[in-house]
Amino acid sequence: MFVDEAVMYARGGDGGAGAAAFVKLRGKPRGKPAGGSGGRGGSVIVRADDSVASLLDLKRHPHQRGGSGTHGAGDVRNGRQGEDLVVRVPLGTVVHLEDGTRLADLVRPGQEVVVAAGGRGGRGNHGLVTPRLRAPTFAEQGEYGEEVTVHLEVKLIADAALIGFPNAGKSTLISAVSAAKPKIADYPFTTLQPHLGVVEVDERDFVLADIPGLIEGAAEGKGLGHEFLRHVERARVLVVLLDASSLQSTDAQHQYQTLLAELSAHSPELAHRRRIVVAGKSDLDETAAAIPDLREWAERNDIDLGVVSSVTGEGIRPLLSSILAEVDAVKRDGPTRHGYVLHRPAGSGFRVVRQDGTWVLEGRAAERAVNLDDLSSPEVLDYIAARLARAGITDALVAAGAETGDDVRIGELLFEFRPDIDEDEGMEEEQ
Repeated sequence: MFVDEAVMYARGGDGGAGAAAFVKLRGKPRGKPAGGSGGRGGSVIVRADDSVASLLDLKRHPHQRGGSGTHGAGDVRNGRQGEDLVVRVPLGTVVHLEDGTRLADLVRPGQEVVVAAGGRGGRGNHGLVTPRLRAPTFAEQGEYGEEVTVHLEVKLIADAALIGFPNAGKSTLISAVSAAKPKIADYPFTTLQPHLGVVEVDERDFVLADIPGLIEGAAEGKGLGHEFLRHVERARVLVVLLDASSLQSTDAQHQYQTLLAELSAHSPELAHRRRIVVAGKSDLDETAAAIPDLREWAERNDIDLGVVSSVTGEGIRPLLSSILAEVDAVKRDGPTRHGYVLHRPAGSGFRVVRQDGTWVLEGRAAERAVNLDDLSSPEVLDYIAARLARAGITDALVAAGAETGDDVRIGELLFEFRPDIDEDEGMEEEQ
């Protein structure tokens, strides 16, 4: 089953907590700090893999989480890092956030993007030692991993895309020239999902995609237009298959004009994509009778028209040779598609808002400042105040209008604002 869209609920692993421990020496009940740091949580990574055919596994298992780091321990024993979780997706997968921001366009094997970073491990008291804070009695807690909802969609990467009206014979043609086995029947919309076939010509091969039938209004979403048209976007060459038989309610000339109009409406660049035009079902008497008029129309419009029959094999070899020649020309003259991964800016790290008479600090920088395992001692409170000052949060509060004695809330914690704390008190360089 081919699944080309999925929603993933990703969460990075939590970081392990740091430990507050001391080396116990005779005559020194509290020796040197020896608490190890917690391990970082594992991230959730989306990676392109050419052995993956669709998003079926992700559709079945949308919740993905990285491994959590373990806690630090005494004797400066650091916790293990959590394992990254790699979600493998087909080549051509676009990853974007709920707000539409595209994080990545993964088109090459191994290309990857981190969608949910693991939480940072908390530092043990051994890692918090500074010249002014020689024996901290506290340690940092581990941070929670990022939690995000991402949308993934696959845009097939094929050398050539076979397009035409429903029931034009596309599935029959691709089954005749490759090992692909799409469903075939004499009614419209037999194909409800794209099929890829590898076609061999003179000891060379190319990938041909059977795109489900397009109808008038497809670019506006009529039928399954948007779902089908996006798979045409990355094909190097378009193979337009016309059907002059009585199975179509409109003639071949109108089919051609409608298909080009829908391609252009979806993406103007598609209207200028290299294309090959071919009339199928030449084994039918009614089609054979219509071919002379069709050739005359093609000549008037400067169209090089091929004629094929998937049943008898007529014109198949010249068609495949033409496709291969056009694909080679595009590879030779056109730019290589590399894809991309968006590097998101870190931002300021905090935000100051006023709610019901209380100053509320939001963001990771503020959360990190209070992410300690013991908030009961004056030493720790002074340490937190110094961290807030070093991060620029104190200045931001003052600029927003906060005064000494005002309530400041970070998460579930409520503090009294004291802007006079020395920012170097117990401070170390943040990592």
